[in-house]
Amino acid sequence: MSNSPPDDPHPLLPIDPDVGPAVTAQGARWTRRSEMQVLAAIALGGALGAPARYGVAQMIHVADNSFPWATFWTNISGSFALGLILALILERFPPTRYLRPFVATGFLGAYTTYSTFAVETDLLFKNGHPWIAVAYGAGSLAAGFAAVWLGIVAARVVPPFPGSPAGLAATPS
Repeated sequence: MSNSPPDDPHPLLPIDPDVGPAVTAQGARWTRRSEMQVLAAIALGGALGAPARYGVAQMIHVADNSFPWATFWTNISGSFALGLILALILERFPPTRYLRPFVATGFLGAYTTYSTFAVETDLLFKNGHPWIAVAYGAGSLAAGFAAVWLGIVAARVVPPFPGSPAGLAATPS
């Protein structure tokens, strides 16, 4: 049996480990990202992430033509959560098929907002505040990368759980 899905135009590109071949008694069977259960997990995560973003935006009031603190803190907290949660999911918890799509793609994808970041940056430029726009763009990128890194570091402090990839490697044989 082939190592790639039948209609895959790029058979040598790596695949998402969540959607690799499922081994059955009849051999390898390819699963696709568009399976309804995975899509449902993403949709449920998004349905929870978008209201969470709205809640943060309501708590942080921002004046027109000033630094967009609400979007900034939403994206930075989402970056930290992405680093923390993905490191925990991939390194500390036993493998699961739906948790990563639910959290990373669904919840955090809806919670964070590149489109609002881009529009706010553009409006700051158009409204005559280029230095605020540059500070917002550069600050968001730098703080976002730092937040992801801090999230990963924080996750690696958590001891591995039995049955996780890190827990299995730490178990003497």
